[in-house]
Amino acid sequence: MIFKDFFQKYTTDILFTLANISVMSADGTVMEAMMAMQTLAEKFKAVHETGGKIIFIGNGGSAAMASHHAFDYWKNGKMRAIAFNDSSLLTGGGNDFGYPEVFSQPLGMFAEARDLVITISSSGQSPNILNAAKKAKEIGCYVVTMSAFKRDNPLRSLGDVNIYLDTMVYGYAELGHETILHSILDFTISGSGS
Repeated sequence: MIFKDFFQKYTTDILFTLANISVMSADGTVMEAMMAMQTLAEKFKAVHETGGKIIFIGNGGSAAMASHHAFDYWKNGKMRAIAFNDSSLLTGGGNDFGYPEVFSQPLGMFAEARDLVITISSSGQSPNILNAAKKAKEIGCYVVTMSAFKRDNPLRSLGDVNIYLDTMVYGYAELGHETILHSILDFTISGSGS
């Protein structure tokens, strides 16, 4: 196979993955994907208008995405947004609380019921992400989960809105999650989400 053919298949597969986004509510009800995205854009704006924060959480590539979007949402969207990816927080928290609690502990300290927490995990199985989603729900935050790989992954049932991409390819999952987060922000700041 030559790269051109590989790239055409790759981009076609990504578009297919995005065209088949699956979204479920907290009670497992399937939501129409584009209506769910519209609702999320409105929720992001409402959280901002009521003084809440948007908190992004992820590991590895998803951590990079969390940091990237925390910056974009506050710089471009003028929304209060943070990610818990500071190296001292991660290494100190991992040492003192154990890595499974590295996000739930700062959530317990900094999150409030009026906040929106976005948990990003391609596998939907990372213990620290699962614990973060549970802690955010316990606090009363609005939780959005983003996952892929196995349809029955545990993260997919922990949010108020659960976004799932039906792919086993990391690149497709990460690009899909990235595209969704960019599109919600761009829709909101364009004035379309007003």
